[in-house]
Amino acid sequence: MSLVQLIAEADERSLAASGLACLDRCLPLLDDENDVLRPLWAGIASGEEGWAGRLATARAALDETSGADEASEAWAPVRKMIGAAPSEWAAGPLAEWATACSALALELHQDLDPSGGAAGPLVAGEERRQIQILEILACGADGAALRRALDLSTEGRRVLRAALSRRARAKG
Repeated sequence: MSLVQLIAEADERSLAASGLACLDRCLPLLDDENDVLRPLWAGIASGEEGWAGRLATARAALDETSGADEASEAWAPVRKMIGAAPSEWAAGPLAEWATACSALALELHQDLDPSGGAAGPLVAGEERRQIQILEILACGADGAALRRALDLSTEGRRVLRAALSRRARAKG
């Protein structure tokens, strides 16, 4: 099943987790990365209750993490994704957000891909992780499925960190 189709068929919890996972995988772009999204991940399990409050907390924590360099090119995609997250727990706004997060994450991975193309290994891996997360959550967005989605996202963060490290070594 395609990524577009999986997003179209996902429920609110799956859409929130999908968008959050894309955002989570982009955190290595920040110099001072930490676990500011953990409370939001925890809140997805409870669904609508507490989403808006946890989202506001995550935004504030990410704003602090961005420090004085808010306008930096590296921070822009992450800031855009968290800023676009809907406070409303509804399929329509969450689907728009998940779609935008997916596209931005794929674009970011394409920019960092050593092959420089849309079919490079970094992009393919990111698209595969997005599909896997949505497939896992389609079977039920319970605690175990959310944990697996978080594990896949953590794997993606490691991959992106490695790509950033390779790029820095090549420049230096």
